[in-house]
Amino acid sequence: MKRKQKVQEQRVQKEKFARVQFPALVPMNEKQSELLEALKYNSLVVAKGSAGTGKAYVAASYAAGELFHRRIGKILLTRPNVETGRGLGFLPGELEEKYAPYLDPFDSVFTRTLGKGFYEYSLKSKAIEPRPLGFMRGSSFDNAIILVDECQNMTKTEFKMLLSRIGRNCKVILSGDPDQTDIGNDSGLMDAVKRLEGLPGIEVVRFMDEDIVRSKMCKQIIIAYKDK
Repeated sequence: MKRKQKVQEQRVQKEKFARVQFPALVPMNEKQSELLEALKYNSLVVAKGSAGTGKAYVAASYAAGELFHRRIGKILLTRPNVETGRGLGFLPGELEEKYAPYLDPFDSVFTRTLGKGFYEYSLKSKAIEPRPLGFMRGSSFDNAIILVDECQNMTKTEFKMLLSRIGRNCKVILSGDPDQTDIGNDSGLMDAVKRLEGLPGIEVVRFMDEDIVRSKMCKQIIIAYKDK
């Protein structure tokens, strides 16, 4: 009994130390601060606007912290299967390996915040799980955060399907840039914003060109490609 108690005490101390070491997210501008506040107090957050603004970075950092501190039990990562090159079926390996290239925006954030060992363990135990958007149908997600990247390439039907999966203690974070849709008028992002904005527990955070933090060159190029 004493040995069991000692092991338990050591575990508690280890967890306390680990929590102290988790790197706090420091927003780079007011818009990132706005997004972080929205994530704390809402069940559904849409971060829309220019590329290079750190939308996915803030979302992934927030989700990693919630998992690390055990306020949720799972992070689901998804994005629509829309690309200009080869589709998922032509990539080698199992489904998880095929889907891995779609998760690059989150990979470096999780490695930095959680540490490589904990991140790899979370992937193996499916505490962090990549899942194709089409595989969400029929599921119900509780005690989880769902990170959705490139949501400008989701259709209205896909938005309805995904958002109807929200269960208890579940938060959905959608990131997308309406100006970079690859599916034209079929994009459901702005339709979702119009339908959902203003409902309790839902917030839309709009990023503008001036919020771009990736680099000065990135900002110049994005502005240069704006339709005039």
